[in-house]
Amino acid sequence: MSPSFGMEGLLHTVRNRKKLLDRVRRIHGQIDGLEKLLERGNDEDVSLILQTVASSRGALNGLMGELIEGHIRDHILKEDDYPYTDREHAVEVVLEVIKRYLK
Repeated sequence: MSPSFGMEGLLHTVRNRKKLLDRVRRIHGQIDGLEKLLERGNDEDVSLILQTVASSRGALNGLMGELIEGHIRDHILKEDDYPYTDREHAVEVVLEVIKRYLK
């Protein structure tokens, strides 16, 4: 059975919950703004639409990076907190997520 990043794998997010939620809300605001730009349908908005898509993608990438980094630091580096005893297996779990993320 392949391990997954369920809630037990992201317990470090509890400590950073407010920071992460603030970040998600900013991303949500960017997506809402994008939706409004697309609804207007002005040709003049194309560069702003592209800029908003790029910044939203960057914000999502930053969030994903922060979650992956937190997981590595809080669960793989700290032996007592990580549910797997085999470090090699722990690395495979993280690499699996990164590979999915990069697709």
